[in-house]
Amino acid sequence: MKQLHQSAYEWKILVVDVTETPIERPKKKQRRYYSGKKKRHTLKAQVVVDQRTGEIICTAYGTGHTHDFRLFKTSQVSFARSQICLADKGYQGIVKLHTLSCTPSKKPCSAALKAAHRQYNRLLASWRVVAEHVNRRLKIFRILAERYRNRRKRFGLRFNLIAGLLNYWDFERF
Repeated sequence: MKQLHQSAYEWKILVVDVTETPIERPKKKQRRYYSGKKKRHTLKAQVVVDQRTGEIICTAYGTGHTHDFRLFKTSQVSFARSQICLADKGYQGIVKLHTLSCTPSKKPCSAALKAAHRQYNRLLASWRVVAEHVNRRLKIFRILAERYRNRRKRFGLRFNLIAGLLNYWDFERF
């Protein structure tokens, strides 16, 4: 999180996204880890990515039962006022925390989405795809894609190590 506020380089557009890793069914407190979205027991990892370079800036972790937006609030990620934050529908209401946030438009209850809103959603999705690609690159490491069988307390450490490897590998490539 310290990198988020560095004065040497300021990120202009940041993308926030969450990925889930399945785990073995816990012996105790199963409801804490059960994800209704994935219909299995999971651990969540939130990544904040620079939209231009695809660099992972900061991460946060939670259990599968935690909602994406709640994970964002508990991680206490704060953006500078000049930074733009792009997020998916799981982050509805982020505008109250950060004014320069963009989330997709929701369809009204009894009507279709207007053409302008559809065009806005497509444009936003084309900018946000960087975070989805970062999630894909993280899951190339099979420990995050398949069932995580290690200690759940060390999930954050392992995720940070893999994120650091990806950042280093991308830095060396360019």
